[in-house]
Amino acid sequence: MKIIEEIGLMRAEAVGIRSANESLALVPTMGALHRGHIELIRRARAVADRVVVSIFVNPTQFAPGEDLEKYPRNLQADIEVCKAEGVDTLFTPAVAGLYPDGFGTTIDVGEIGTKLCGLSRPGHFNAVATIVLKLFNISRPTVAFFGKKDFQQLSIIERMASDLNLCIEIIGVETVREADGLAMSSRNRYLGTAERKAAVAVPSALNAASRLFKKGVRSSGSIISSVSELLSRESLIEVEYIKIICVKRLEEVEFIDEKTVLALAVKISGTRLIDNLELC
Repeated sequence: MKIIEEIGLMRAEAVGIRSANESLALVPTMGALHRGHIELIRRARAVADRVVVSIFVNPTQFAPGEDLEKYPRNLQADIEVCKAEGVDTLFTPAVAGLYPDGFGTTIDVGEIGTKLCGLSRPGHFNAVATIVLKLFNISRPTVAFFGKKDFQQLSIIERMASDLNLCIEIIGVETVREADGLAMSSRNRYLGTAERKAAVAVPSALNAASRLFKKGVRSSGSIISSVSELLSRESLIEVEYIKIICVKRLEEVEFIDEKTVLALAVKISGTRLIDNLELC
């Protein structure tokens, strides 16, 4: 496995792969790789000739007071994961390389970035789209893989690829969960014993919503009220939002009669977790 830090070398590697008429899959990550990332890598390995994994903790998508400094980092462990999974190239650029002095051009994703997580994290998705586009331009993938746990992020990347004619296939991969249902996340490492126990209420509430939908409940208000009530039983959980939205427009719906997702965000002793459930 090649480990590349310099942007120019990564670009040259990508050009060589594409010149050889080989397909290239990109799996963009912020490191602290877990089984969710491994599933992305395996899906990439199954469809592409070459797999590139990028690891970059993007500072511009963290607001002041968020967890940039303590975000989990263990490059050596990540290298071992990538080697074991047959990754061809690991791209680990430096901040100065991606954001040199004088950098000022960014992507504006529009209204879609102001909804859901964007309500409490203004500018976050502009920063995400900017770094993803930079990684696309450097690595020149034919296909890129993202987890469905970050539903809004996936929607924004898909729209960016379409709007900007990037000619890159964006593939969303189902959320990988712990045995008790908690969605895999690098931030789960922040949770202590009590917080980890409380976090199980999130998938439990989503499962309850699924049961209501299967019983014929189509009122968004009724389902949201049930989810909210279940989460409120855990004193450590602070609900940021619970919304049912249509997939195409990311707009809230009162009655579920089209493809929709129940999306939520909570904080557990300061650790922010997100999850979602496709309802229709």
